[in-house]
Amino acid sequence: MKSQSVVTDLRRKVFTEVARVAYESETVKSDLEEIPFLITPSEEPKYRESIYRERQIASERVRLAMGLSLRPANKPVHITSGVDKSTIAEKYYEPPLMQVIPSACDKCPDNEFYVTDQCRNCVAHSCIKSCPKGAISIVDGRSHIDQSKCVKCGKCKASCPYDAIAHHKRPCAAACGVKAISSDEYGRAHIDNEICVACGQCMSACPFGAIADKSQIFQLIQAIKKGDEVVAALAPAVVGQFGNVTFGQFKSALLKLGFKDVYEVAVGADVGCIAEAHHYVNAVTTGKLPFLFTSCCPAWAVLIKKQFPDLASEVSQELTPMVATARSIKVNRPEARVVFIGPCAAKKLEASRSTVRSYVDFVITFEELAGMFDAKNINFSEMEDLPVKLQATGAGRGYACSGGVASAIEKCINEYYPGTEVKIQHAEGLAECKKMLLLAKSGKLNGYMIEGMGCPGGCVAGVGTIIPPERAKTSVEQVVKSSEASVPPREMEDLAEKLSGME
Repeated sequence: MKSQSVVTDLRRKVFTEVARVAYESETVKSDLEEIPFLITPSEEPKYRESIYRERQIASERVRLAMGLSLRPANKPVHITSGVDKSTIAEKYYEPPLMQVIPSACDKCPDNEFYVTDQCRNCVAHSCIKSCPKGAISIVDGRSHIDQSKCVKCGKCKASCPYDAIAHHKRPCAAACGVKAISSDEYGRAHIDNEICVACGQCMSACPFGAIADKSQIFQLIQAIKKGDEVVAALAPAVVGQFGNVTFGQFKSALLKLGFKDVYEVAVGADVGCIAEAHHYVNAVTTGKLPFLFTSCCPAWAVLIKKQFPDLASEVSQELTPMVATARSIKVNRPEARVVFIGPCAAKKLEASRSTVRSYVDFVITFEELAGMFDAKNINFSEMEDLPVKLQATGAGRGYACSGGVASAIEKCINEYYPGTEVKIQHAEGLAECKKMLLLAKSGKLNGYMIEGMGCPGGCVAGVGTIIPPERAKTSVEQVVKSSEASVPPREMEDLAEKLSGME
């Protein structure tokens, strides 16, 4: 399968090598120290000016993949310093989740206009005329912007007939919908963790691979090797991520990794959309509540709690698909260790909440899972297509795409409460979500079911995905259409109530 970028290739190599150490090594520390040399084996650098810088970055990635924090830049610290705490068969996490690797950051210009060599020194000089601060002059035969005077208004760029003025934004900052990224004293990207909601879009946007999250794959593999009853809960967005693979083949591959069983998280989504359908009809259409915020996206839910605390009470209290699925597994298999496998980095934080952590033992992304498959040399074409009994409906499987949550709830309302008017508003990307929340706060969305997705495109565009969002969306839509049932039966209400009542 063609990869999305060299950055994702390098990340995957690190996950693969860390997983290989977890599965095979008897000398963990020395083998972890060796990984940067496996990633960059030659003396000629491929991507940076120095092989030493490349290995420094790979070393920090190894630490993050172990759940450890980055090393201080001003102290001599081994790659494996503190690793004894993370070589366990339990979830291990040193906050914060998202970190900027200083040695990888290229100190990109942040919100800067500058003149390119496309400038023809035209007679009109419209850029000079349009500048309200007199920041533009002619230097060496072409326009020049004095950055000390520029106020970033962009009028010069808009006026240039040759599009000779470029606007450089730091990619990670531009992708951050909550404005959590600024520059540190050295010009490198800095994440304000008081604002950050861990959506990971900055990580996806950085073309230098300077931002990464922490992984749990090593600890997960230790639990598998220990002999624990480890089971996989697959998010709906998994469709298409690993190519044209049947669920039966996927189950075979997971069993080869050491998992004992596999479950569809879309079943948990079915449980959620039933509950939220009743909630909307009984509370919003009757005027008891002004509107209903769906809650399956953790980045969206945290955004509301951090920046719109007065609206936090309107976030649905129904279980997210991950939690509903995990609770249902624990009912029947109380000793099981549940691993949520999905597209989302923020789920790692959701799973650490006090009300969730006893049900969800580990969270890994599709990208991290791919590293585990590579470590075990798994070829899907060689996997047996095991018989599986799929129980989810099209409604639950559609949660993977933006608009899919509200659509699933609407389908349930139409089925259970025919003739009920359903008002829907949804936004994707945190910047658009903030705009929608301002409308809700001003009273302009009363009576609506409001869906927010932190990633543009929904879960199929999550930071832990492998394939382009549009291709993933098409795959999910095909599965939704081919599902035997479009909405969950009302008999699932009893299950929804039972799971919600679990402590």
